[in-house]
Amino acid sequence: MSIFKKWNLESNINDAIESRGWTEPTEIQLDSIPLARKGRDIVGQAKTGSGKTAAFGIPILEKCECKGIPQSIILCPTRELAVQVAEELEILQGKKGLQIIPIYGGTDIEKQSKILKNGCDIVVGTPGRVIDMAKRGHLKLEQISIFCLDEADRMLDMGFFPDILWIIEKMPNRNQNLLFSATFPDEVLNITDEIMVDAEHVMSDDLEVEIPEINLYAVKIGRGNKLWVLGRIIANMSEDGQMLIFSNTKRMVDVIVERLGKFSMRAIGIHGDMPQKKRENILSKFKSGNEKILVATDVAARGLDVDGITVVVNYDLPDDTEAFVHRIGRTGRMGKKGDAWSLVSKEDKGNLQKISSTWGLEIPFVETPELPNGITKDPVRKRDDWDEVADSFGMVKINLQVRGDESTKRELSDWIASQAKIPEIIIGEISQREHDTEVEVHVSKVAYVIDVIKAREYNGRKLKPEIMEA
Repeated sequence: MSIFKKWNLESNINDAIESRGWTEPTEIQLDSIPLARKGRDIVGQAKTGSGKTAAFGIPILEKCECKGIPQSIILCPTRELAVQVAEELEILQGKKGLQIIPIYGGTDIEKQSKILKNGCDIVVGTPGRVIDMAKRGHLKLEQISIFCLDEADRMLDMGFFPDILWIIEKMPNRNQNLLFSATFPDEVLNITDEIMVDAEHVMSDDLEVEIPEINLYAVKIGRGNKLWVLGRIIANMSEDGQMLIFSNTKRMVDVIVERLGKFSMRAIGIHGDMPQKKRENILSKFKSGNEKILVATDVAARGLDVDGITVVVNYDLPDDTEAFVHRIGRTGRMGKKGDAWSLVSKEDKGNLQKISSTWGLEIPFVETPELPNGITKDPVRKRDDWDEVADSFGMVKINLQVRGDESTKRELSDWIASQAKIPEIIIGEISQREHDTEVEVHVSKVAYVIDVIKAREYNGRKLKPEIMEA
């Protein structure tokens, strides 16, 4: 007999579990569910994908009744996770008939309020929209008896804790608290002491993040030329391959899709501002292989399992080091070959180093891939990106073929200023060496100054200006 059977769960829930083919609980479920069914407060630590939704969801579903009034509330950091949790609970409740309502920002608040007014047993929501509904009188928080906080560490990162405390204060009749998180910073532990009494701490031993065995590459490139590099990576993708491109913002997802389309490279995008049905349609097309390139934010790509993904591109590096591992794990599945590229501007170098050291990864910097045979023109033209080579003061270093004994610093500075007709303040430090000289020029005039130097001769010869890395 399976452990789920031994627990003697409600028949509807048990039938739903059997229909999913579950035979044994995961570690976090095994440790949490029996305690939560007894009404104990739980502080659970488990990584994404460990089955923690069922760990808190099954006890909540058992205790709630079909009353049409909210008895439990589950707070999530994003609308995508709120929808995902609500969908999971719908499946787990089987035919019990509870009204499980997700509420989140970015949608018609009046429409959501009407849904709540028609009856609700369990609310799954984001903090901001829950507060809106409570203040408008559409959600009676004082009726809640079970409070659950999912992904508490992400709530902290996103600045939601003042909102969470406000919501908790409006629930004087809650008699059970369930708090789950992948990590527990001090601020999260502090809130557990505030809202819980004698809580059971449950920690999954399976907290190690599995690092996929794929090829990792990083390209040092400014933001202005990331699309140029991306175009070359796409040009090198195999005909039967698929690519997943990650951006940190919804706006950038739209921009990347639009710009790729402008250069005749078809891509589809997915992010949290899209209606649920549209997101589902986009994911269906990508999973079926009808679409080859998908641009997404982390939350929109949550739970995306597509065996055909051969390339992952971090157009933006994630702020969260664990998110990097989850991203690159979208490729190289089922024993197939996979490549993960990270486009790294100078502001990103510290972040990449943090990711590498945290997970013990070797992510070598490589040159932008060459165009494949048969393609002679870049899909996206490379452009000058002076900001990437400028230092924190906006100065760009130019190497000139002038020996230290050929000219004084003053003579060279005066010559550049007079030829380019620029104020002397535009020229910064000049460093002379035996065989060459380094001159700093402000980023606002550097392109013009280089063009002038190329067109002139100094003491009867060309100076061959070259840009130096910052």
